[in-house]
Amino acid sequence: MTKFNQNKNSKEQNDQNRNRKEEKDSRSKKWALKLSILGDPAVGKTSLIDKYITGTFKTNYQPTLGVNILIKDIKIEEENSIIRLLLWDLAGQAKYELTRNMFFQGSAGSLLVYDLTRSSTFESISSKWLEDFKKYAKPDGVYILIGNKLDLKDLIQVSSGEGKKLSQEIKAVDFIETSAKDGENVEDAFRKLVSHILNKNRNKLE
Repeated sequence: MTKFNQNKNSKEQNDQNRNRKEEKDSRSKKWALKLSILGDPAVGKTSLIDKYITGTFKTNYQPTLGVNILIKDIKIEEENSIIRLLLWDLAGQAKYELTRNMFFQGSAGSLLVYDLTRSSTFESISSKWLEDFKKYAKPDGVYILIGNKLDLKDLIQVSSGEGKKLSQEIKAVDFIETSAKDGENVEDAFRKLVSHILNKNRNKLE
């Protein structure tokens, strides 16, 4: 076989593989999930999303003004589904409360985020953010409790035991400690949130 024919056959094979993949993707079910990331200002909500979507971490803090929406498509092989995640990064400042509550209406799930180095942000989870989520999100919405900034070990004020206890008290589907800076458990947090939502709504995917 000549080199020309080898290259031609290789190109044809690649084209066939690509066509099969495109055909398979076209048959995949497509769903959209609205996820809200909630918590006090500067707990790392934006940083968690940035790390999950782009793998980057910005060292300079810039508060979210109102809302920032980011999109990520993920493929769930066992469901033959493509899930479009609509990640709503909502400002934590009190002055945005009215608009924030409107923005996260209809959320299927949420990461309730506190800063491991600031106990006041931990207390806000049950006194504010959980209450808001239950009031405005979908009735069957699920949420994971997230303790962020795990990399600042010398400054931690909230123990893992306290986090686990609160997650049980508020009936969170999971509790995860993360580091948006190092990326520790960030992918896992979003993956588990999506998994819990899909399991709860499995009949809608069939």
